[in-house]
Formats: sequence, C-alpha cells, structure tokens
Amino acid sequence: MHDRSTLAILRIERFIAERLAPAVHRDARPLTLARWEAPGEPVSFDEAANGEYTSIAAGEAWGRPWGTTWFRVTGAVPGEWREDDGSLPPSTRAELVADLGFTIGQPGFQCEAMVWRDGNPVRGIAPLNNAVAEAVAADGTVDVFIEGASNPDVGSLFTFAPTPVGDRATAGDEPIYRIRHVDVRLRDLTVTGLLADTVALLGLAIQLDAGSPRRADILLALERMVDTVDPHDVAGTAAAGVDVLAPVLASPAASSAHTLHAVGHAHIDSAWLWPVRETVRKVARTFSNVLSLMDEDPDFAFAASSAQQYKWMKEYYPDLFERIKARVAEGRFVPVGSMWVESDTNLPGSEAMARQFVAGKGFFLREFDLDTQEVWLPDSFGYTGALPQIAKAAGARWFLTQKISWNETNRMPHHTFRWEGIDGTRLFTHFPPVDTYNSLVSAAELAHAERNYGDKGRGTVSLLPYGFGDGGGGPTREMTAAVARTGSLEGSPKVVHSTPRRFFETAEAEYPEPEVWVGELYLEFHRGTYTSQFETKKGNRRSEHLLREAELWATAAAVRAGIPYPADRLREAWETVLLQQFHDILPGSSIAWVYQDAERNYAHVAAELEDVIASSLRVLAGSGDATLRVNAAPHSRSGVPALGGGAGTDAAAVAPVADGTSWVLDNGIVRVVVDERGLITSAVDAASGRETIAPGTAGGLLQLHRDTPTQWDAWDVDVHYRNTVVDLVDADRVAVEGDSIVVERSFGASRVVQRITLAADARTVEFAFDLDWNETQKLLKLAFPIDVHTDTATSEIQFGHIDRATHTNTSWDAARFETVAHRWVRVAEPGFGVAVVNDSTYGHDITRDARSVGGGTVSTVRLSLIRAALFPDPTQDQGRHSLRVGLVVGAEVADAVAEGYRINLPERVVSDAAASEIAPLVEVSDDGVIVEAVKLAEDGSGDVVVRLYEALGRRATAAVTAGFDATGVIETDLLEREVAASAVVGGTGGAVELALRPFELVTLRFAR
Repeated sequence: MHDRSTLAILRIERFIAERLAPAVHRDARPLTLARWEAPGEPVSFDEAANGEYTSIAAGEAWGRPWGTTWFRVTGAVPGEWREDDGSLPPSTRAELVADLGFTIGQPGFQCEAMVWRDGNPVRGIAPLNNAVAEAVAADGTVDVFIEGASNPDVGSLFTFAPTPVGDRATAGDEPIYRIRHVDVRLRDLTVTGLLADTVALLGLAIQLDAGSPRRADILLALERMVDTVDPHDVAGTAAAGVDVLAPVLASPAASSAHTLHAVGHAHIDSAWLWPVRETVRKVARTFSNVLSLMDEDPDFAFAASSAQQYKWMKEYYPDLFERIKARVAEGRFVPVGSMWVESDTNLPGSEAMARQFVAGKGFFLREFDLDTQEVWLPDSFGYTGALPQIAKAAGARWFLTQKISWNETNRMPHHTFRWEGIDGTRLFTHFPPVDTYNSLVSAAELAHAERNYGDKGRGTVSLLPYGFGDGGGGPTREMTAAVARTGSLEGSPKVVHSTPRRFFETAEAEYPEPEVWVGELYLEFHRGTYTSQFETKKGNRRSEHLLREAELWATAAAVRAGIPYPADRLREAWETVLLQQFHDILPGSSIAWVYQDAERNYAHVAAELEDVIASSLRVLAGSGDATLRVNAAPHSRSGVPALGGGAGTDAAAVAPVADGTSWVLDNGIVRVVVDERGLITSAVDAASGRETIAPGTAGGLLQLHRDTPTQWDAWDVDVHYRNTVVDLVDADRVAVEGDSIVVERSFGASRVVQRITLAADARTVEFAFDLDWNETQKLLKLAFPIDVHTDTATSEIQFGHIDRATHTNTSWDAARFETVAHRWVRVAEPGFGVAVVNDSTYGHDITRDARSVGGGTVSTVRLSLIRAALFPDPTQDQGRHSLRVGLVVGAEVADAVAEGYRINLPERVVSDAAASEIAPLVEVSDDGVIVEAVKLAEDGSGDVVVRLYEALGRRATAAVTAGFDATGVIETDLLEREVAASAVVGGTGGAVELALRPFELVTLRFAR
C-alpha cells in the first residue's frame, strides 16, 4: 500500500511525463536535410560548404566512427504558427531541435554537432542540450549547416569491456548513428516555466521529511496545479497552473539555510575517450552554448579552466574567441585554474608543475589582462604535497577539487580548510560538498550538499559547479531555471549565481581560520595511473629533462656568445609536454588514439630539443680536436662541474668476477653478489660493512601479479592484486658480457633481458631492462627486500620529498598501498639508508615484512614497472620497452637526490671541440640547494632566470653566484615578477646569499 504523499508524487510524476514535458513544444515540422561526408579529418566551414550534398531523411544511417558529416538544413516556420501580423504567438519561440540518433549513454560521450549560420558557429548540439533558437532567422527561415561528429561511445556506461573503437585503425567504417529528427519547433515559454516550477517543487518535496508541513503544502499545491491545468489544453491553462504554484515558490528559505554559490561549468577533459583533436571541437560547441545562454540570462556566469582550451579557440575559432573576450571583460565568462591544463599533479616533475602555472597564468594575463587566483583541479587523481607552495609562488590564493570525494576507504573531515604543503605553505582549499563537478541543480543534489557539508557551525557556504561536461554542452536553460527557483525557497538551501572568486572571497571572510590538513591529498582510488601507458610516462620524463638541458645550454649560448635564444621553439615544446600532462593523458586512462598521438608528439619534442641542445653546445664548445663532457645535472660528477662542461673521465664499470656459481661486482665502495638465477643475494656497503639485502631474500626480483581491478581498469590497482604472485626466479640464461651480467628470462608470452653493472666509482648497482611485454591483465613489479628497520619511506616529489608510513596502523595508512614517487625512494634507519632510483617509472609499494632470519623487520621496496589493462585501450603497453633502475647502497637523502638526477641526466660528449671547459652559468655553494632551471626571462628582456629549491628537508644557507656579467638580482614569483625578498638575505651584483627553509622554492632573476 502507498501512503497519501507517495500517491501524490506518483500522480505528479506521471503528469510531468505525459502532459507537461510533451507540451513544451506546441508543434514541430521537419526540415529538409542534405549531407556531405568529410573524407578524413575535420575540415573548415568553407571546404564543407562547397561539398556535394545528397539528400538524407529521418531514419537513415550516418557517420562512421570518428567521422564528420555535414548536414545542410533548410526550411521555414509554417504560416499557421503566426499571428495576423506575422509574428509568433506571445510567450513562444521558434527553434531548431535535432536528435541525431542519441543513445542511452551520457551526453558528451557520443555524437555531437555544431550549428553554423552564415559561416559562423552559433551553438552546439548534444543530448539534453539540442535546441537552437539562433538557427531560425528573424523572417522565420532556416538555412544552416550542422557539423556532425560521429564519435563512438567508447564506454560512457562504464562496463569496462575491451573495445576496438578507441583506435581509428580498428574502429570500423560502418555508420553508427541513425537520424531521428531535425525539426523546427514552437516552444511554449509558459509551459516551459511551469515545468521548471513543478520539477523544482516536486524535487524539494521528495527530499523533505515525510511528516514535514512544508512537504504537505508543496504536494497539495502541486496536486491543485494538476487539477487546474487541462491535460487536453496545457498551453491554454499553463498560466493558471503557474499562479497556483506561485505562493509555495515565494515562501523564503530559512535565514540559517546553507548557501550554494552556483557557478556554470563544463568539465572538458582535454583528451580521454576521444582524441585531442576532438576536444578542440567539444570546447567550441560548449563555449558557443555558454555565450548563447549569457545572451538570454543576464545573471548567468560561467567558469572554464585550461589556457590550452582558450588558445585552441583563438587558433581555430577566432570569431568565437573574440566573443569570449568580450564576456571575460564583463566578468561573466571566467577563466579559472591558472594552469595550462587541468594536469595530473602526481606525475609531472618539479619544473613542469611550475610551468603549468607560468604558461597558464601567462596566457590569461596576455589575452585577458587577468591574473587568475584559483587552482581549479576538480578531477585530477590526487594532489602532491608540493602543490600549495607552487601555487602560492605563482600568485594563486585558492584551491578547488572534487575528486577526493571518490575515496574508497576514508572520508575527508572537511570541505573548507587550509592545505599545508611540504614546505609549510598553506592554501585556502574547498571541496564542494555536492560531490560532483557536473551538477544538474537538482533538489537531491542541493539537499545532499547541505547535509554533507562538513564544516557546519563554522562555515555556511559552498560552491556548486553545474553543467554537462565533456562535450555535453555545459549549463542548460533548465539548470539556470532551477537556480532561479531555489534562490530562496523554504526547505531548500539558498542558491545564488556566482563566480569562483566571489565564492572564495565569501568563504574566506566568514571562515578566516579553518582547520589545517598537512601533506599530500592522496586519492584512495585510481592508483594504477602511476603505471599505465609506460611509453607515455617515459616520454614525459625524458621530455622534462631534455627541456632542462635545452634551456640551460641555449641560455649559455645566448649569454656567452650572443646566439638568439630559441624562445618560440622552447615554448612550443613546453606547451606540448604540458598538454600531455593532462589528467587523463599522462596517467594512462585514455584510448589508444591518444597514446599514438602522444608518442609521436614526444618524438617530435625530442628531435626539436636535441637539435637545440646540439646547436647550443656546438657554439659553446667550438670546433677543434678536444673531447668535452657536459653535465646539465645540479651536481658535479667525474670531474665535470654541475651545469657546465670539462674534460672529465670515463665512467668505467668493474668487471664481474666468478665465485662458484655466483658473480661478484666489487669496486671498493660496494660489493655485490649475483647468483645463478641472476638475483642479488648480497650488496655490502664497504665503509660500514652493512648488508643491504635481507637474509634469505634476493634483490632485483621481478614479480608478476594478476591485475584485474574491480572497476576502472587502466585507472585502478586494487589491493587484491597481492593475492596472486609469481616470482620470476628462473632464468633462461645468465652470463657475463663485457662489464655486465646479462640475465634473460621468459614468462607467459613475454621476455626480459636484464643487464647488471657497477661503475668503478659508484655506490649504485644499475639494472638496464629490455622488456618485450605481451601480457594482459598482469602487473610486473621489481622488488628489493632491504635489511633496514623503519616504519616510513621517503619518496621524491616536486621540489622535495615526502615521508609516508609503511605500516597499516590506521585505515589511512592501509589505503595508501600504492604510492607515487619521481626519481627515487629511500628507506633508512639511523646511520644507514638505501635508495632505489629510476628513469621511467612512478608507481611504488613499500612494505614492512617480518625478517625471516634473526627477527625484526625488512623494508621491501617495489617498483611497478608495467601493466596491461584492457579498458579503455585493449593494447595498453604491448610491445618492447626499455628502462633503467639503480640500487643505491648506503644512501643519504643527498645521495638519493644526486643519483636520481644522474640516472635521468646522463653526461653528453661533444667531440671535435675547441673548448676544454664550459664554466657553469650559475654556481651554488650548498649541494643540497638544487638548481632546477636556468633560462632566459619570459618577457624577452634577456635577463637570466634561475629556479632552485632546498632538497634535503632542512634549513640551509647558500651563496648563489652568476657565471656571467649580472648587474643585480631580485627574487620573483614563478611568473618572474618581483616579490618581497624572503629567501634573499644579502649579496651584490651577480652574487646573492640565501637563507632557505626546508624545501623552499625560490626564483631568482639576474639582470644583464
């Protein structure tokens, strides 16, 4: 049996579905369609307009996967719709409404289209956002082009089944959509308003307690509305229905009600289940929709991040970009985020994270004269503990994300708080309690936000980002209508049209001293993104270090020899690398097409940068008979200075010596034993006599796990992967080749060749891997059981490092079973430590295990080398790969830092040189103060910019001296604007004294 209120709700829901919604349009008439299919990639309007069109009708198929079909649409408003004077009836509007064959999948994950009129883009078409009034001219005629994109739905229902459609080569050629209708329709604006009133009130009633008097009043009013509106003449009686509901809509919200700042938004992934080229069109469709909605609703404001997306509009849609600029100037179209893209923050290196802000804020300043204040990353997969300092150094004040609400295990205790980074910098932070960045402004979402808000009694406001994302068209008229009706509505939180800046200023003013969260914001989900798509991650790492080298040597060539600085080439390379750090590209969660593009792009970046490096070094070295070694790393090595060049010496390796069935590598610093299985059974630090490898174990052990996540294949590594493991101890061959011990292994359909070496002057045992990987749903790890007793591990992140627990005392500790690190991790006990460095990988797990001999614990360090997920790219990581790993025996933090740079920045040899040395452009007196970048200033002034940081986690003083004529030095922010000195404590001319707090980041600008 149903109670009275349930019956009322059912009655009203049926009235909406069968009477009100169908009556929104009084009439519809089909338009005439013709089509032309673009032969390959998308084409310009001019080319499409000159195509040969053939007729097509409703019900016909169109659109191969990833194709573009242009439709010519013609017709007119029928005469019988018009009044005697030729006008449309009062409270009506003619509009084009198109259904191109939309599926049950989500908006933004299937076919979409752009409507062009008179050669200009006017509005996008997507499911639930497909009415275009601009298509109807003032005289009632329709003559437009629709650029239809037949993007396949790769997986919007997230069944995670392998699919071939993410690769053009396997996607097929048969049409995948079927036109339902393209009509001109007469919208009844009164009925539209009544529908919005009814939806808002019914939604609120459902959220209220069953015994609530307010709920009873609303349901009574809605039933009276149903009785008042004639189901056979909805248009003629809708106004009376509006009058019935007006009193309950006018009842104001309580003064204590939570206030939601509604900000129009459309989260558009810069690539994901579609390629980058399609994102350009998704952005254009959405931005055109937003501009159209602004013309209709003067209160509506819209926030969009990612300077890259605005640059695409400037490049490909210049007229649209000019319209955007005008609305930006009004403050209604609001660039946010301060970054080039909404990047991942775990994987990009130090300078790359800084350059996300330099490039992003720089674009907004140049194009809009706007200094953005927010970091806007609603969807990235966790947030590095270095981000607060980097953001503040760029001039940002606020941080917003939504993603931590996805945590599998633990709930964040606050929605508004101060986030403290590894250096002590704090950033005012907000998680919208609505728990989505694509709100529909539904009553259920508003009620959830109010109930969920974790800082009641201290704060009263939260942010509500609303709109369809990813090509779904952004906010709709229905959403802005919902905002209007819930501005002050009894029983509901208050909702106000707002902007991010207005929200953050309001929140800071009412809650100036919120609680503090210290360290990284670890996402307890999507841990596989540290490992998926190996070649893209390797390409990113290599590109970052090539950019460092290119800028350093190009700056030296400009300063020392007057060679023009290749600013445009470097900027283009940076923009490519920054784009590919987007949070669905670099993490490995996109379709195959995206990674085919990414790897081509990295190859192009490498070729460009290698050319810059080679030409710059040739200028610096000259031509002669000498051999010159150059070192772009921040530490001297083998007789070569940091950031400079010299004669140096060869880094010779020691020869392996047979010892029974084992081999020994001994350079007087480290003694390593490799057994007949090709595994390290001993690695002794000569100075201390300490054994590194735990008794009864072996290091350099490859372990193969089943990898079948519960959901989100490429994104996730679930803890149950540990339930199944195969130790790859059997070797096909172990032999000595030159100075290397070569180990060959076969497993499954795969094969790996390992080369183990030890340089004569090093404490690092190196492993070079050549891997032919042909597994599916497997995870390959590399293990080092280290004989140290500790309950923490240290991992390099941007501009420093972070300590994480290796025990599982709390649910927070247990959930952190897979972690991210950059070039190194280290485990240590007082007096002795061991580091593991790498040149390509990011995922790690570091655990405490019972020591099998003698008691105590062992710290097992494992690197996640490669995965083989099936969705969204069923060919993920198949094929050949190479990488390098080093075991650093007896490593202090300083050793780990230096070895991390060394393995990623090998020396270069310049043959036929005239110079015997290249003096460093800058020298630092403290090896723990690391020069991260040397470049010329962004403004083209010729000033030299040096970015450095304290890397060891302690207070430091250091002298920084320019190796060129400098007239002075100032401390700046990341955008090279002067700031009040905090680290600079003295100095003159080209020399400066610094006093740094732990992990402090400093940018110095040397005038020339």
